[in-house]
Amino acid sequence: MSVEQFETISLTVLVTALIAWMGFIVWDLAKRSDAGRFGTTVLFAALGLGVFGFIIKTVLVEVIAV
Repeated sequence: MSVEQFETISLTVLVTALIAWMGFIVWDLAKRSDAGRFGTTVLFAALGLGVFGFIIKTVLVEVIAV
């Protein structure tokens, strides 16, 4: 396995794990603060926009590189 392959795989795995961990933190925050259904939705929407931005950036970098 080359260094480039290792970096690509580790980036994908670790960023996915980080996103899952942040999702757990947001869920726990919503639960502890009694945010309700709307508040929980807003919290996850904000997290989702960040994740969506990361995915869009990755796709655009791949498209531009071709």
